[in-house]
Amino acid sequence: MALLSEEWEAIAQLGASLNDKDWVLPSECPGWTVKDLVSHMIGTERSLMGEPAPPEAPGAEHVHNPVGAANEAWVAARRQVPAHEVLAEFSDVTGRRLEQLSRLPAERWDEVGPSPVGQVPYREFMAVRAMDCWIHEQDMRIATGRPGHMDGPVAELALRRIASAMPYVVARKAAAPDGSNVRWELLKSPIAQVGVLVRDGRGVSQDEVPDPTAEIQMDAELFWRLGCGRVTGDAALDAGIVGLRGDLDLAARVVRNMAFMI
Repeated sequence: MALLSEEWEAIAQLGASLNDKDWVLPSECPGWTVKDLVSHMIGTERSLMGEPAPPEAPGAEHVHNPVGAANEAWVAARRQVPAHEVLAEFSDVTGRRLEQLSRLPAERWDEVGPSPVGQVPYREFMAVRAMDCWIHEQDMRIATGRPGHMDGPVAELALRRIASAMPYVVARKAAAPDGSNVRWELLKSPIAQVGVLVRDGRGVSQDEVPDPTAEIQMDAELFWRLGCGRVTGDAALDAGIVGLRGDLDLAARVVRNMAFMI
């Protein structure tokens, strides 16, 4: 709850600093403006509070699956609503959501149920919510040229959760051979290093990788944008903003395959 409260307050403060032109800027989420990102977060929290979803929105090119269609319905319902009203609704909804969470019995937090990452305890689901909202806050910041909130407990949580997907990226998507060690050196980041060892065809997280087969250096912003599919690995490599050492082919293959979110 403390992480969600911190994150939602950060979004509210960022929103209060935006002008009319900022709200309609396109984000790196295809088809969505800055205002649409906030509408999406409103919809998710309203859904979790048991409120009925709006009618399905007309088909859009950027919608590719049922999850995307459900998200789009909440966004489309607010396309004609002024940005200041959307922001006020966000603050109202998240405030009520925190009140709802504060009334949950202790055992509910340990109850296993569905989430975007499978069947997990409810507390882990809420950690995913904090990560998701932080990512969309960063989407807003990138679109409007207002960097910030790249450190602190929510940023660390989000980056660690993204890092937890890297064993899958290295072993399965990049097909690194058994015995390979891959290390990310992250700059301007609350976590300095991410390590993966491939063993029996599976990636295993490593706290330290002293002698990596392949080493990748980038800042934390690029790390999450690649992992969340905001930019492609080819674009990052072509821009010269990624440092590669060791097995350069493997390192580049990992960078090209970092996107793991639907």
